[in-house]
Amino acid sequence: MFAILFAVVGVLVVLCGGGSVGAWVLGGLALVIGGAMVVSALKPFRFHIGEDGLTLRAAGLDRLVSWAEIEAIVLDEPVPTIGRNKPTSPRLLLVPAGSTIDRPLDGKSPLDGRAGLVLLELDDIREPVDEVAEALARFAGGRFTNMRQLRRQRFDTPDFTVSLRGYEPARVDELIRRAQDALVSGNALQRQGTRAELDAAREALPIALRGYFTRQVDEFLEELSAELARWPHEDTQPE
Repeated sequence: MFAILFAVVGVLVVLCGGGSVGAWVLGGLALVIGGAMVVSALKPFRFHIGEDGLTLRAAGLDRLVSWAEIEAIVLDEPVPTIGRNKPTSPRLLLVPAGSTIDRPLDGKSPLDGRAGLVLLELDDIREPVDEVAEALARFAGGRFTNMRQLRRQRFDTPDFTVSLRGYEPARVDELIRRAQDALVSGNALQRQGTRAELDAAREALPIALRGYFTRQVDEFLEELSAELARWPHEDTQPE
């Protein structure tokens, strides 16, 4: 849209400028900028995982990002936000190891809250999510964390009853996800902070016309709070 806007402005400046040199210069500049934006937008998307790192043409990067530049790469699936009906897509988040990745860090690692760059949503590529995860596990080694798999292995998905005037599902799902991520992290400070936020949020959960049955949610969140209060080495693993 911006490319089209620049092109239209360029044409209008030339047509309305009465043939003056200034009009031709400004109009030509706008057309050049619009053309450059079109070329940039039409460049094919690229995401390749290899021994040397990630070859990217995505998220504002157009080069090989070596593994040495990457502190962590996380496969995650955000919970839907309140008021959003569209299903969420698994996504990859890159936590830089230094300052060589000069892009705005628009995401946050679910493991430790560090700022990261959202590389892509996996719904936008042809390869299955599990295939991407397998390649990252092979080449990225310990830098890669599959949060989706960790949650499936450790936690059962709550099956709350939907009732009239229950707790807002999206808000409850968000609280549960944050608590689960803190438990996965094993970081005591993160657990304490998340537990404080969880306990505060439990006092004022929003009500929806069709929401999760309140008693079930209250009991589950109380169990989560108690688990967050334990030290990491006191966790009991599921059978």
